Amino acid sequence: MTDLTRWTVKVSKETDIAVRSYLAQKGLKKGDLSKFIEQAVQKEVLSRTVQGIQQRNAHLPADELQSLIDEACADIRTERRRQQRP
Repeated sequence: MTDLTRWTVKVSKETDIAVRSYLAQKGLKKGDLSKFIEQAVQKEVLSRTVQGIQQRNAHLPADELQSLIDEACADIRTERRRQQRP
């Protein structure tokens, strides 16, 4: 975290107590709350992104979907190899 942004959020008292108790049990300090929240948000964003992709591709047959994935991976590998060349 190099560039930080301050958030002001409201959560229920129960959530506040649960999170702070959890962090205390794990030996984490007050400053670790920000890290905990950031990780939770990142996981949720990733989860929702994956769900959206799965829904968008649900109509595709498995072999066609795998072919698209393989093609995208090959394209990325080719591009990375080009970038690594002097």
